[in-house]
Order: sequence, then C-alpha cells, then structure tokens
Amino acid sequence: MTGPYVGGALDLGAIKQQAEAKAKAQEQGTTGASAGVQPFFEVTEQNFENDLVRRSAEVPVIALIGSPRSPASEQLKKDFEEMAAAGGLKFIVGYINADVVPQVAQVFGVQNLPTTVAIAAGQPVTNFEGGQPRENLEQWVAAIVDKLGPQLKGLPKQEEAGEGPAEEVADPRLSLAEEALNRGDFDSAIATYEEILAAEPDNVEIKQARDTTLLLKRLDPANRSEDPIAAADAAPEDVSKQLDAADAEVVAGAPDRAFERLIEAMKRTAGDEKEQLKTRLLELFGLFDSGDPRVLAARTKLASALY
Repeated sequence: MTGPYVGGALDLGAIKQQAEAKAKAQEQGTTGASAGVQPFFEVTEQNFENDLVRRSAEVPVIALIGSPRSPASEQLKKDFEEMAAAGGLKFIVGYINADVVPQVAQVFGVQNLPTTVAIAAGQPVTNFEGGQPRENLEQWVAAIVDKLGPQLKGLPKQEEAGEGPAEEVADPRLSLAEEALNRGDFDSAIATYEEILAAEPDNVEIKQARDTTLLLKRLDPANRSEDPIAAADAAPEDVSKQLDAADAEVVAGAPDRAFERLIEAMKRTAGDEKEQLKTRLLELFGLFDSGDPRVLAARTKLASALY
C-alpha cells in the first residue's frame, strides 16, 4: 500500500493491536492510569489526551498551568490538590508544569503563570490568571461543578470506586478490516468500519479509522507515479494538487505540514476553492484527537485565514 513518497506512518492495524493490548493489560491487573481516576495528577504528553481532554467529557477538569518558580503556582497547586482529594471525583485537577512540559502548556496559549482553565466536553469554558484565596477557589469550583457537572456523562461506576475500567475485548471485525487494508481493498475495510459504527456511533477510534481509510482510498498511493508533494510545491496555484499533497503528508506522518499547506492555500484563494480547502482541512482534523496540539495550533491559524 505504500508508494515511493509514503512512509506508511498511518497504520490502521494499530487500532486492533491497541484494543488487544488494553484487554491483555486489564487481564493482568495492570496498575497506573487504568487503575482508576486520580483526583489530582500531573499532566504529561502521554496522558494529556486521555486523562485531561477526554476525561472532561465525564466530569469537569481543572487544568492548572504553573511553575515551581512561582509561589502563586505552588499555593494554587497545594489548594487544588487538597480540594480535589476532598471533592469526591465531582471534578479532577491536572497540574501542568510549564517548565517540564512547555509544549502542553502552549496548547492553552497562556500568557502568564499561573493560569487556571476549566475544561468540559473537551473545551475550555472559563479561566483566570494569578493566585486566588482558597475561599474564592472553592466558590469557583462549586459553580463549575453545579453548572457543568450535570451536563457531562459522569464517571463509570467502576472507575468511581477505583476499580479500573471494565474489561474491553477487541472487536474481531477489526481483524477483517486490517486484512482488507493489507490487500488494498479499501471498500471492504470501510464497509466493516461502517458496520461497527452502526452499532457504536460514538466510537471515535473507529470513526478515525474509517476516515483514514477514505483518505487512503482517495490518495491511492500504490497506483500513483508522481510524488504529489513535489507536484504541489511546483504548482502552488493548483488547488487539487494542494489537496492531494496534504493527504500524502498526513499519510507520511506530517499532519502539521498538511495543515499549514491548506491554510496557506486558503490565503491565496476565494469562493468555492477556499471552501473546498477548508472542508478538506476540517476532514483532516477529524483524523486526530481534538486535543492534539497540532490540531489546536492549526485551528487558531485557520481562524486567522478565514477573516
């Protein structure tokens, strides 16, 4: 399935492997992130998406972006850790050390440390800069929990009890989709993903797998004789070539370059062509988690390109 310009960076078979690995880890009683929700935790690049962004679909998440160099940060950290421990998992707090994980801190576009951001359903809803008295923090958090908590899904019962998530078993149909992909049968793989989505319409991983397969079908790298990225660079005014090149860059594992290419092309176009570029860009965003720093950065640039 790979051509001379595609490194095969998007391995859809990994979805099946991840599901199998998760099930195996649970059978072996793996501890750590799967051992239950922590009321207060330090955010890393590895847990940012699952423990902070996705968890905010279940309960409000408070993201504290600070630094040990800031006394106000340290006081907020202490207060929030104590409040979270006594909060009964009605909310959780993620501490982002801007000195250790600056790339995660940059996702929030903070100007000053400390900055505190409340997140619900994957979106920032309110924030403040600097320190606050403990009483003000308690009132602020209580208002967020009262207003936003009922609108969210809530934690699974097992996780509330600290027993870890329920055992998941990899869907055997993922193997069928992988086999179809290995023989270049995109249509069969897409049909399999659609079958799964018919029963699980909110399965984000399967949606991403289907949409990635649609991209591969559109690009059809095995049957291309030219490098679409080089062709697009040689003809920046050709919108169709920019679209092809963006697809190829995503497949090659460089989505940030794909996003930048389409945004720059939007700045040079208008009308239907600009709308076509925007539509493709949004489709490519959907292949990645909503909290991916590359997607968040590109969304900001997209807003500038549109107006």
